[in-house]
Amino acid sequence: MTLTEPASPLDEPSQDRLTATLALLAFAMLIVSLDQYIVVVALPEIGRALDYSPQTLQVVISAYAVASAGFLLFGGRAADLLGRRRIFVTGLGLYAAGSLAGGLAAGPETLLFARVVQGLGGALVFPATLSLINTTFAEGRERNRALSVWGGAGAAGLVVGVLLGGVLTQGFGWEAVFFVNVPLVGAALVLAFALIPADSRRESHRSFDLPGALSATLGVTLLVFALVRGPTLGWGSSAVVASAAAGLLLLATFFAIESRSSDPLLPPRLLANRNLSTAAAIAFLFWATFGSVLYFLTLYFQDVQGYDALETGLAFLLPTAVVVAASTLAGRLATRFGLRATLFAALALGALGALAVGLAISPGASYGALVPGLVALSIGDGVVFTTMFIAAGTGVSDREQGVASGIASTSASVGAAVGLAVLVLVANANTDGATGEALRVATADGIAAAVLVVAGAIVATALVALTLRPVAVATLEPPCPRVLTILGRRLPRS
Repeated sequence: MTLTEPASPLDEPSQDRLTATLALLAFAMLIVSLDQYIVVVALPEIGRALDYSPQTLQVVISAYAVASAGFLLFGGRAADLLGRRRIFVTGLGLYAAGSLAGGLAAGPETLLFARVVQGLGGALVFPATLSLINTTFAEGRERNRALSVWGGAGAAGLVVGVLLGGVLTQGFGWEAVFFVNVPLVGAALVLAFALIPADSRRESHRSFDLPGALSATLGVTLLVFALVRGPTLGWGSSAVVASAAAGLLLLATFFAIESRSSDPLLPPRLLANRNLSTAAAIAFLFWATFGSVLYFLTLYFQDVQGYDALETGLAFLLPTAVVVAASTLAGRLATRFGLRATLFAALALGALGALAVGLAISPGASYGALVPGLVALSIGDGVVFTTMFIAAGTGVSDREQGVASGIASTSASVGAAVGLAVLVLVANANTDGATGEALRVATADGIAAAVLVVAGAIVATALVALTLRPVAVATLEPPCPRVLTILGRRLPRS
């Protein structure tokens, strides 16, 4: 049996095999998500070791973001056409190779190359894991519960990355934040061949739409490059303006190609799926808001409160636990109350949390003052992360789950770049020329202002969530007994 073919009673996967497959896909998602922030805590040591200037250090993060964002749609389409297991293991291999090269890097150029390779690997793994989940588990309660495990691992990975980055950097040096991925990915590769069925032959009548893939990949890559480098190079710099213009031109070319293609990379019927298009918009805004808060809290703990790498990591223990717990419940909430109501409530709570955090941030604030807001914000984070991807796969056929996953994840990556670019401007508005205590105060005030902007943007996201189409009650009925047994177990979340 393949993951895209209906199962017969004789070849139905065993309960243990399905449970193990779900755990593997969640584990792979955790590995990729870790890298979003595991490097952030190590940046000061990386800068000192490899002679980055304060102005160029941010490219360590940007290189991964640009490569990953540009190839997510490509990765999703490749999973549909070339095979989900093939793309999954290829992505894991690239990720391991990039991680090893990063840990061995002796200069900035080598590290940037390694980060690009990591980003390419992540761009294949992310949509492959999501499409494997969506084609292995039936739409409705079964898939919702499975995506809770997957989403919990992904949401937790963002926060655990900061904690693990602090522990590894403090104990073993910055290289450890790269080396740690190698054995983790190695284990995932071995399990992938053991648990995920081999891919079926490619359908001969389906094409890859190479012109569309190239124009979309290059267009998104250049646009994200402009967004992430704009705050550093200046929005009027020739490199940023040229990249943005070329990216927009290529994306316009992509849509022109798609309108004439017999087998388009982005089928118009997918864009007509209101839940998918709304989920993509929510994913864009989610990463621009919730995702950016982690970045600014890391700066706040280190630059304002004076935490070291380990203390910064420990400060994220509470949010990590709350995110994981909220993600665990997200599938059940979506099944019980519907996607629209669940997303709206989670976003409303997240907005209140961001408001409380923004008001609590100050040069002399204690960690305890942040706790109520952090808890509310983390509940919203965990629930929204899972449910927005449930929405993205709802009503999409198995043969197009990969590209649907690519659409949602690409939107999220572009949102992260846009959000950070805008919020960095807000946070740094009054820091120019400040030094010493004045800089510390200005930094705290700027971060507080950025988080308050996030609160307002989350409110806008909640309004977008109201446009989701209600899911038919029939799709929410309990699945067969084997699924209830599988999903009744407690799986490791990290």
